[in-house]
Amino acid sequence: MEKSKAAYMAKEDGIEELPSLIKVTTAPEVAGFDCVMHHDDEKYRLKLSGFHCFSSSAVGTESTAAEGQNNTSHSQITHSVSISMPPSPLGAHLENTNELPSLDKDVAIAGNDIPNSAATSEKTTRTKFYSQPMPKGPAFNEAIANGSVPNPPELPLRNPMIHKLKNRPFDPFKTGSGKLERQISNLRGKHLETAQDLESQQPAEVEALPVDRYFDALEGPEWDTLRASEEILLPEDQTWPFLLRYPISSFGICLGVSSQAIMWKTLATSTSTKFLHVSPDVNLVLWCISVALVAIVSFIYSLKVIFYFEAVCREYYHPIRVNFFFAPWIALLFLALGVPASVSQNLHKSLWYILMTPIFCLEIKIYGQWMSGGQRRLSRVANPSNHLSVVGNFVGALLGASIGLKEGPIFFFAVGLAHYTVLFVTLYQRLPTNETLPKELHPVFFLFVAAPSVASMAWAKIQGYFDYGSRISYFIALFLYLSLAIRLNFFRGFRFSLAWWAYTFPMTGAAIATIRYSDMVTNGVTKTLAVFLSAVATLTVAALLVTTILHAFVLRDLFPNDIAIAISERRPKST
Repeated sequence: MEKSKAAYMAKEDGIEELPSLIKVTTAPEVAGFDCVMHHDDEKYRLKLSGFHCFSSSAVGTESTAAEGQNNTSHSQITHSVSISMPPSPLGAHLENTNELPSLDKDVAIAGNDIPNSAATSEKTTRTKFYSQPMPKGPAFNEAIANGSVPNPPELPLRNPMIHKLKNRPFDPFKTGSGKLERQISNLRGKHLETAQDLESQQPAEVEALPVDRYFDALEGPEWDTLRASEEILLPEDQTWPFLLRYPISSFGICLGVSSQAIMWKTLATSTSTKFLHVSPDVNLVLWCISVALVAIVSFIYSLKVIFYFEAVCREYYHPIRVNFFFAPWIALLFLALGVPASVSQNLHKSLWYILMTPIFCLEIKIYGQWMSGGQRRLSRVANPSNHLSVVGNFVGALLGASIGLKEGPIFFFAVGLAHYTVLFVTLYQRLPTNETLPKELHPVFFLFVAAPSVASMAWAKIQGYFDYGSRISYFIALFLYLSLAIRLNFFRGFRFSLAWWAYTFPMTGAAIATIRYSDMVTNGVTKTLAVFLSAVATLTVAALLVTTILHAFVLRDLFPNDIAIAISERRPKST
């Protein structure tokens, strides 16, 4: 009894004084709590010395040893280890700049190596920190990234993707808006929490805009100028990716070049222009160039559909851009009309049905909106580019009649004639809802010439000769052509853009119609007019083609940032 009391008193003398708010509880009082069981094996007894802190901050340790001996069995020693955590891993790092003794130097193993309490207290005197909640994972990294917590070199960010996500402003317009990247992250073994954090950091997906947002956020006759009170989703001070800047109006280049192939085929086969001795090889070369150009433009825009489908959807829902979705199919119709005799003598009738199906579907949508009213009613969206939807009917009727069809061409000719009449009157009277076109869009006025020119040839092919109906359409086109050509302001005072290609196929169409008319009314005036208009159309297309190549590959300013597709879904706050 006396020995046990002496041991108990010695143990009591070795306990350090603890703060009054902490209750002193010895380890043996709670079974299995804060205890490490050691056996006689020397390596197992020294296992405790391999414990290391997981951060560079100082960790205060306190240890007390209780010794017992059992002579009838193997020795068993219980060590009580208490670890005091700092308020934060950074606080300890900043307050304790000197290296502190590690845990294996502070913990004394019971036995012959137990030092006295005085020596132990001298070695372990230090500032104590008590356990506090410690941020971890994405929350801690985000705090460091935002600058609210110092970022020492010993504590690097666990997730460097946070910085990358902030530098990807074009992701909302990508197909899927980054969903594929998140799936790849999951496949690489990232935890669910990390994947959700990455998803929350990514830009929100672009949603389909309501119709009125285009009218509220944009202004101008082409609805492509951002209002001062609006904001866009993409940075204005950066050059956007090429595919994101590549517009559907690029198919206007294909219309101009492919129409030239038709014109030179007509010059080579027409009786009134035999004196020119035009070789069919010219038509073959131009047709091959047109095929290559259509393939290149279509391939590039297909890449935009694949990688930036959200941007394509915004062009489709744009009240003006939707008209240019007729251009790819009209270009294919031009290629079918201009095919050289050495390539194909007779086209299969199924080709006409294939090419006219998408045109018919687009017309159901657009003409229905014109008639039903609402935000997309014709009186509000009327623009010379609307002629593209009408020209498709007449070109389709011309091709159908050329390959031997009858009812289908008449159907599309009637639909085109009805809507051209309405569009012509709407654009002519310039309702208050229509703004005056700026100088940069003066070339689109020549689209007025395209529809009646092609309509005259389509009706002549349906009837079998250039009758009075065809002549009426031709004379309307010729008058509009002359009334626009004498206005020099329509050709100067504005910078080059893709809108200039609106000059090309209306001029070419007027030249082809003049050649067809000169076959019926052959004299010096009609022949001279046919040659003159053909020369003007050819020079215009050649000049624009060279200028386009110069701006695209040398000056590199042909495709500016497309503000019209980047408007924000949020409405501006009213002040």
